[in-house]
Order: sequence, then structure tokens, then C-alpha cells
Amino acid sequence: MDVVLSENQTLLQQATRRFVDQEHPVLATRKLAEAGSAFAASSWQACAAQGWIGLFVPAEHGGMAEDAEGVIDAAIVAEELGRQVFAGPFASNAVVAFAIANAGSEVQRATHLPGLVSGETQAAWCFAGTGAQDGLGPDALTVSGNAISGAAGFVENGASADLLLVSARDGIGLSQFLIPADHPGITIEPLRSLDLGRGYATVRFDSVEVDRSALLGDEEAASAQFERQLQLALVLQCAETIGLIDRAFEFTLEWVRQRHAFGRPIGSFQALKHRLADHTAEFEAAKAAVAYAAKAVQNRSSDAAIAVSIAKSQCGKQGVEIVRDCVQMHGGVGLTWEHDLHFYLRRAVANQSLLGTPAMHHERIALLAGIEGDTP
Repeated sequence: MDVVLSENQTLLQQATRRFVDQEHPVLATRKLAEAGSAFAASSWQACAAQGWIGLFVPAEHGGMAEDAEGVIDAAIVAEELGRQVFAGPFASNAVVAFAIANAGSEVQRATHLPGLVSGETQAAWCFAGTGAQDGLGPDALTVSGNAISGAAGFVENGASADLLLVSARDGIGLSQFLIPADHPGITIEPLRSLDLGRGYATVRFDSVEVDRSALLGDEEAASAQFERQLQLALVLQCAETIGLIDRAFEFTLEWVRQRHAFGRPIGSFQALKHRLADHTAEFEAAKAAVAYAAKAVQNRSSDAAIAVSIAKSQCGKQGVEIVRDCVQMHGGVGLTWEHDLHFYLRRAVANQSLLGTPAMHHERIALLAGIEGDTP
């Protein structure tokens, strides 16, 4: 994050990097992928003990929100996690904790927030459809009376979640619910993912009956709350992408200095110098966009929605292009399973597609800016 960090934020950044580098490096993600297993609940509890989810939760429920700048601090964490292609469910739990802390009743907060902060409870957000162009609007699920129906696709951490945050339309407006993942009528189907360090699922609702106690917040305010949740999810995704670009670029700079051809380091050749210079400029622009978006969302700025879409359009495009070229500059070794770069490229491609593609965010920016007509 290119923000002026406070002393506490600097300590958070340093502590997060030290913890993830030691306890959950990319090697841990590799071992999970090779074993075909998900991130263990016990491992997530050790991560949650670092206070990451507590950034959004008030002290009375085990968090530290009063002493934190939640969105900016969480973006700092997400960037550090991206540097090691972290496999745990940070973003999904953070978004749900954020939603409950901001819109939940006192009973809902007391019931769910302590478990989310400690890592004993895992959560997922169900809202997008199962199509390739879904991901920005809560159009997958409908609620009629007290029954929720439909299928939410690409639900991060869906197969491991204990608690589901569900956004559903009733034909007039939007409602949000907190529902146990084992509630009758819910079927969870794990998906195979290009990203080997993160699990996704399709969550189906077959006339799932809920009562009023499951309703999260006022129905009149649900659309605004949904937008805030989406903004947070996008900031965390973009910050993670910044972290993985940064680390992949470090790999590449080290490689081009060490790898020799025709008696000199390959990084001394003009063709590679130009590519590295271009990527540095693109990367710095993306970093700036994410830093601004995090501050805009934290401060509830009037341009926060546009800022996060600009950040996503930058990170989605540059993340894939830069990391892909890092693979190319490594030559043959970059294409092997044994090198870690493919984990970074897989995560970059997944992040580009989820929560709306860059093209979808270009259209969203145009709509938010009041630009009429079709976008290119």
C-alpha cells in the first residue's frame, strides 16, 4: 500500500509479513495443492489470532475497530497475503464480519462476531450468479415470502463456511440474511479452480425457509450496505493482486540479474529493460489506484464506487499481463510446476475474473459517471 502508514499500521505490515513468510509461505499453498486438501480450520484460527478480522469488529465483541482504519488496515494485510499467494479465507470472513458489524442487530453481533474474530467460525458471501458475466450485482437469488431460491456461483470459501451471508432480491428491493451453511434446503457443490490456493463453490437454495431473525439490517438500507460490502471485497482483492505482482516482479528481477546469456546478465539487454520499465510504470499506477480506493472506501468518499472500479480495472489487467510476462522472462523454468510463478499467475487470472472483469468495471465506471451509450 502506498499510503502514509501510522506507527500501528507499520507494525501491522511488518508483523503480517513476518507471520505469513514464516508460517504460510507459498510453499504451504503448494503443499495444499499437491495434497488436494483445503486450508485447515486450525491453521485459520492461528491466522485469525493475528487480529486480521478484528479490524472491523468493535472491542466488545473481541475486535479492535475503534483503534483501526478498517479498510486501509485490511488492505495492508491483503497485500502481504498476496505476496505469498495465501490460501486462507481472509477476504470472505472479513467481508461478512464487516457486514455484521455495520448492519447486524446486537444479537447477531454477539452471536457471530466473536467466532469470526477468533477463527472458530468461517463465513462466505452468496450473491453472484453462476454465469461468466455475473459478479457485480445481487441477481442470483430471490426471496418470496420467507423462502430463498436460486444458485449463487463462485462463492469463495463456500465449501468450508459455517455461516452464509445471503443477498437476495424480492422483486422490489434487496434483503440480506445470515444463514447457517447446514440449513435445510442448502446444497453446496465445490468447484475446481484454476487458483490452487483458494476454494470456490456453487451454493444452491431450494426454497430455503428463513425467519425474521435471519434478516441482516433494515431492508431499506440493504442496497447501500451491499455496495459497501462490494467495495470492501474489491479493495481486498486488488490489494492482494498488488502483493502478488510485487513478489513475482521480485522473482523476475533477481532472475534477470543472475541468468547469463552471451556472457552477460539477460537483464542488461535492452529488450528486457524496456519490458521491465514498462511493467514498473504500470505497477506503480495500479498501486496508486488501490491506495486511493482503500482511502476512499474507508472515508466513505462520494467517489468510492468509481475508485474501486478504477482499481479493479487496473489491477485485473496489469496483474495478468505483468505476471504472465514474468513467466516468459524466466524462460523454460518459468513454465514448470516446480517454480512458484504459476501459483502467482493462477491467482492473478482468478482475481481478474471474479467480482467483475475489467471490462465490466469499465461499464460500471461509465454508468456511475453518467456516461450514456455503449462503452468500447
